[in-house]
Amino acid sequence: MNTEKLTTADIRRGAEIIRAGGLLALPTETVYGLGADGLNPEAVRQIFLAKGRPQNNPLILHIPDAGWLERYCYDIPAAAYTLAAAFWPGPLTMILKARDCVPRVTTGGLDTVGMRCPQHPATRAVIQTAGVPISAPSANTSGRPSCTTAQDVWEDMNGKIQGIMDGGPCAVGVESTILDLTVDPPCLLRPGGLPLEEIEAVLGVSVPIDRAVTAQMKPGERPRAPGMAYRHYAPQAPVTVVEGEPALAAAYIRRRCGEHTGVICFDEFADLFSGLEVQRLGGVADKDTQARRVFDALRYFDSTDVTEIFAQCPDPSGLGLAIGNRIKKAAGFHTITISGERDMKLIGITGPTGAGKTTALRELTALGAEIIDADAVYHELLSSSRELNSALKARFPSAYRGETLDRKALGNIVFHDESALADLDGIILRYVNAETDRRIEAARESGLPGVGIDAINLIGSGIDERCDATVAIVAPDELRVSRIMARDGISEEYARSRINAQKPCSFYAAHCGFVLENDGDEAAFAQQARELFTALLK
Repeated sequence: MNTEKLTTADIRRGAEIIRAGGLLALPTETVYGLGADGLNPEAVRQIFLAKGRPQNNPLILHIPDAGWLERYCYDIPAAAYTLAAAFWPGPLTMILKARDCVPRVTTGGLDTVGMRCPQHPATRAVIQTAGVPISAPSANTSGRPSCTTAQDVWEDMNGKIQGIMDGGPCAVGVESTILDLTVDPPCLLRPGGLPLEEIEAVLGVSVPIDRAVTAQMKPGERPRAPGMAYRHYAPQAPVTVVEGEPALAAAYIRRRCGEHTGVICFDEFADLFSGLEVQRLGGVADKDTQARRVFDALRYFDSTDVTEIFAQCPDPSGLGLAIGNRIKKAAGFHTITISGERDMKLIGITGPTGAGKTTALRELTALGAEIIDADAVYHELLSSSRELNSALKARFPSAYRGETLDRKALGNIVFHDESALADLDGIILRYVNAETDRRIEAARESGLPGVGIDAINLIGSGIDERCDATVAIVAPDELRVSRIMARDGISEEYARSRINAQKPCSFYAAHCGFVLENDGDEAAFAQQARELFTALLK
């Protein structure tokens, strides 16, 4: 299909495409919409095909003024006309009872329909000239970030639709606010370009917020408006949202960044992420700019090699509710909240190798805690601390090849000699504990909710006495043997020697306040760990 490029002067041509049952991308003040004759079921079906959009996801009917409401809706409350007088044309969609002339393919099978009068004069002119309401969801491939320029639309829809009308960049940048007026009081179904506070001021009532705004809908729940049920706005790399005091959130993200991390941050903190793929969202207080930039920022990363994205999130006042909703939907509501108002919890995690600590620690990290891996600290110090290497070389000279430690040679020494193992532990603890203390205090200053100390020698190290809670991760020995062999690529004999050199699971269980037993069902074990850590961080 040849996709025509139109300008805002091509009103008649745009109307012809709509009347002929074609698809036309149109500019609005919020985002670009993918328009079709909303009363033509076959034309509407083409929208779903072009976008790859689920057909139970309702569409919005766009009209040129409030005088068209009676044509397509009935039992219209007075509040609808009050809101239209205050905010139309503008970024407000009202859910009303649909007349029979509105196809159910347009409403997603519902007996209600979303009505909106867009602010862009060219789009209103196309609707007026075509003489039909235009169904127009955002003009992006379903699930991807919405389009705020004609070029964005071209990238997603070239060859799939009849035309794209270029009306310049969108002024608002997030979709319309959706308000359900079939209930009393009205309910906010989707935050958008019209802040909730302004609606409440006009109506003179407090407007409740549907739970789908702040959390994923449950399986089987039916969406009452566009964008409620599905993960939206998502780039290819997974997104994690970090909300809370901006400086603390930025510091948290900085510590999590790897070589292939992408970052969406407020302008004030961009310098923290030098050398990474960064998209500036706007200033902390500049929500108008944040709204215009949020979709461009999400789309940007699909042209990079990032494997994960961290995003700062504005507070929920004004446009912040809509911006945060879009970022969180991109993340599938995977959100970490950083607070500097509570005492940081220190949780010690220990247990023998191969028991499943990695799975448990992943759950603790997802709750916003910093993980300090004592073994990783040890290996970092091996490459950076001359003092540690001098101490080890003096005690285990045969384990060194010049100035380089041969870890396997060291293992062969200590795994068969309890005295040598005790000496090794003593040397390591002295240096690792000092570095661990430094990292704990850095995390405390950053306002993190908690720190997990992963240390096989936690008990008796001194750090366990400082912990608010200690957790033992245990598993059957045979399961541990198979895990170690697969994980480290070693023989069964060597795996068993490592297990035999460590204290038994019963030791860790007896000396810790809490025990997580891993029987091999990873999903069940992960859920068990998340529930425990959630309770311990309170």
